[in-house]
Amino acid sequence: MSGRGCPYFDPEYDTLLARLNPPSVVIDNTSCADATLVKVDSANRHGILLEVVQVLSDMDLIISKAYISSDGGWFMDVFHVTDQLGQKLTDEGIIDYIQQSLGAKQESLTTEVRTCLGRTVGLQSIAEHTAIELTGRDRPGLLSEVSGVLKDLMCNVVAAEVWTHNMRVACVVYVTDELTGGPVEDANKLTRIKEQLSQVLRNDNDGKSGKTDFSLGLTHTERRLHQMMFADRDYEGGDEFKERCIDEKGHHPIVTVHNCEEKGYSVVSLRCRDRPKLLFDTVCTLTDMQYVVFHASVDTDGTYAYQEYYIRHMDGCTLTCESEKQRVIQCLEAAIERRTSEGLRLELSTSDRVGLLSDVTRIFRENGLSVARADVSTRGEKAVNVFYVTDTAGNPVDMNIVEAVRKEIGLTILQVKGVSEKGRPRAQAM
Repeated sequence: MSGRGCPYFDPEYDTLLARLNPPSVVIDNTSCADATLVKVDSANRHGILLEVVQVLSDMDLIISKAYISSDGGWFMDVFHVTDQLGQKLTDEGIIDYIQQSLGAKQESLTTEVRTCLGRTVGLQSIAEHTAIELTGRDRPGLLSEVSGVLKDLMCNVVAAEVWTHNMRVACVVYVTDELTGGPVEDANKLTRIKEQLSQVLRNDNDGKSGKTDFSLGLTHTERRLHQMMFADRDYEGGDEFKERCIDEKGHHPIVTVHNCEEKGYSVVSLRCRDRPKLLFDTVCTLTDMQYVVFHASVDTDGTYAYQEYYIRHMDGCTLTCESEKQRVIQCLEAAIERRTSEGLRLELSTSDRVGLLSDVTRIFRENGLSVARADVSTRGEKAVNVFYVTDTAGNPVDMNIVEAVRKEIGLTILQVKGVSEKGRPRAQAM
């Protein structure tokens, strides 16, 4: 053949390689006094670091230290982890599930487990629901409008996750058809859903149009949210937002990029306030930007996290121009900031019903509360939702208004559970 054709890859090669060289996953509770060591050795391939970090993050585990090396054909990582209560991993079901998820066990009886935060993690069939992806310009009351449309179209919201950053919003909503209890299969109804949600998102005045899509296949919600916001270029501009992201001590995430000529790597270093899933957010971003992490180290001091990555492009080249380095810095800052919770944390727990999310967010909107981030889920017959709210200008909320909202929804149903450092509420008026 002549010309430049695409290289041929045997689709069975990775599967064969995994069978011949199955990953080794060791859960070590003896080497470290205050953490469990998760040691992963396996054949190297692009994206494997993200897969490992994703499994640990999905289990609501805290990664306090990590040492990563994948230079050559082998991948060797050590993670120091605890649960979010600071305890080592002793539950055999969780240990078994981690080993199974990372491919160290081909067969296992553990199909789902409950994390220390009470969330159930396990395999979920895509056939159970319809997944809707939304991106656009953020504005007060948007979640209320979206959930109102879905209620009117007789769609029940069984789960949703909403992120806002830099005046942009990304949302993944999982719905079922109220008439069947399963996914929405009527083509006309799917068309109406897309048309009406697109109309809600059309109120853009910054040159970026909103977007409504149905996702195909099994979706990892948090990774998909990163990809959606990256595609929406939420990392551009945003000086006003970055001022709000400075923590109470005046620190902004610090990200630097330089080349290590003698080793042939670009070195990415970052320092920011530590929080759960921070490592997932940064590794996800580097992976989706098509960079390969060859070596990395992660450390925390109880307040701040320090991460250093030795990376190259997938073609083996380092970052050569300043504009590319600046883009990496901007994208990593955005990845850190997207999940940073602004505002007052409200938790709702009540019996699930069609239209619940619409009713709750309508009350928020009518009382001048704006949702900065939301995690909507159902556990059996109960709805368990978390909202981070500000006023319509993005400022801390008035607690008198919050109490009025709680009385309208139900004092035992909606509770104040915490406040981010950036979103402390204003004191009640005298």
